[in-house]
Amino acid sequence: MSGSKGILLLVGGLVVGAVAGGFVGMKYLAEEKMAMAPAPSEQAMPAPAASPEGQITWSMGSAYGSKLTQLGTLGIRLSNELAAVSGGSLQFKFYEPGALVPALEMFDAISAGSVDAGWSTPGYWTGKDETFALFAAVPFGPRAGEYLGWYYHCGGKELMDELYAQYNIKGVICGVIAPEASGWFRKEINSTADLQGLKMRFFGLGAKVMEKMGVSTQLLAGGDIFPALERGSIDATEFSMPAIDLDLGFYQVAKHYYFPGWHQQSTLFDLMMNKDKYDALSDTQKAQIGAVCGDNIRAGLAEGEAIQGKALAELQEKGVTIHRWSPEILAELETAWNEVAAELAASNPNFKKVWESLSAYREQYKIWGDLGYL
Repeated sequence: MSGSKGILLLVGGLVVGAVAGGFVGMKYLAEEKMAMAPAPSEQAMPAPAASPEGQITWSMGSAYGSKLTQLGTLGIRLSNELAAVSGGSLQFKFYEPGALVPALEMFDAISAGSVDAGWSTPGYWTGKDETFALFAAVPFGPRAGEYLGWYYHCGGKELMDELYAQYNIKGVICGVIAPEASGWFRKEINSTADLQGLKMRFFGLGAKVMEKMGVSTQLLAGGDIFPALERGSIDATEFSMPAIDLDLGFYQVAKHYYFPGWHQQSTLFDLMMNKDKYDALSDTQKAQIGAVCGDNIRAGLAEGEAIQGKALAELQEKGVTIHRWSPEILAELETAWNEVAAELAASNPNFKKVWESLSAYREQYKIWGDLGYL
């Protein structure tokens, strides 16, 4: 699951409204409408008993409802695994979107320390700095393995730490999901000329690309997409992976489903923590957080890859036509994305610094990627 530095967040889960201007962040916050419980999720298993001495009990807000496939369930898993691995000394209590603070205010609350931690994606915070988008999902960007190589071994982690530290936040990449679909359309799209004049629900950096194709993009909460499609307020939409899109019923209105998700080849999620509180943790507790986040990445990637085939088969049974963009259309979209990236690099020094790091890494990786994979 546009405009300038403020289009922010909404993105693919079910959050509220659109904030003027915004980027990659906006995808899944929409899930807020699906679960607004004022207490920790009932799915969060009680942690093992532990001595009060040295025990950490933190509130962890979430951008996604606990029942949302992968996006929310990985946050529940994170909470449960931290308790188990630490023997109960690390208890991060999962709270549904809006239970602690409105989802879009979580960043500021964690920065100030009024909320201890949050489960989200860095791309939600492009209203603070568009650069956060580059640590979440990049149009025509890397697959999960390539992305993680940059993050862990070629400067990405240090650059993300540097950016978050400006806001007194420590972010740890803690999940990744499979590629997304790139759109549901009422009519078949045979060229970029067919896109011109369409009204489409889109998000983030990808929305900037679609605007260059003549599409009028809107940022709608996930729960508002189906009614808008049904009424004809929008002609097309993108949202998430097949397994999630299936549940939202878009196939009832739009029968043409397009791949690949050029705007979101993989999506990184993170555990945000107040930096002062994180720095006060023991080395063992920090290592436990890192280990659990690493395993959450494994779990998210494996599950995401495992569940899409069944979902696609079911969609086809429901009369959906699966399409793959032609090389010519993808080339035009990529050219537009390169223009967007150049514009952002020219206007934002932080974006320029991170974009150059990621681009240099990908250029070197390409040698291996071309040789090593079928």
